[in-house]
Amino acid sequence: FGIATDENFVITTTNRKEITEENFSNLVQDGVTLYLLQSVDQTLLSATKERIDFLPHYDTLVKSGMYEYYASEGQNPLPFALAELIDNSLSATSQTTGVRSIQIKLLFDDSQGKPAVAVIDNGRGMTSKQLNNWAVYRLSKFTRRGDFESDHSGYVRPLPVPRSLNSDISYFGVGGKQAVFFVGQSARMITKPADSQDVHELVLSKEDF
Repeated sequence: FGIATDENFVITTTNRKEITEENFSNLVQDGVTLYLLQSVDQTLLSATKERIDFLPHYDTLVKSGMYEYYASEGQNPLPFALAELIDNSLSATSQTTGVRSIQIKLLFDDSQGKPAVAVIDNGRGMTSKQLNNWAVYRLSKFTRRGDFESDHSGYVRPLPVPRSLNSDISYFGVGGKQAVFFVGQSARMITKPADSQDVHELVLSKEDF
């Protein structure tokens, strides 16, 4: 790697956790992406890629037709799909100090690419591990334990209040992904943790699947 014998360096995960003798066996596994840096908070000089591999739960196929969320019997299911996407932003901004900002943009300018729905918020953002977990089907935000780092850290399920914005739509951890592929054919999630300078991007594509 061209490191001088008197030069200090650190090896970290994409989550900026430094690899040490104590945590090596837990953090370093086959296929994991690591950074070789001069310091833990060093700015990356170029974009990096990390491959995400997961096996969808069989319920994704077996029970996907059971969600009355889409089997709305004559009602237009599109508002429910959009509500799923907004629900993620509501959870992400629940601890935002000051004004909570959630924007929904419908993009139809062919010169800018294919039509798209963009949901933008000023929430706390996700680390690379949290973004990885968001991609995994059937990973409920109430059961993410152990090796899983939830994208709803510190989340407390609210009491059911009629017509409340404290929605709990994505209880089973499938709603966001199903909503995306009900509306379109690909998803692009761009997020920056509030306490980090790293920007993480995830692309899920029906064509790639």
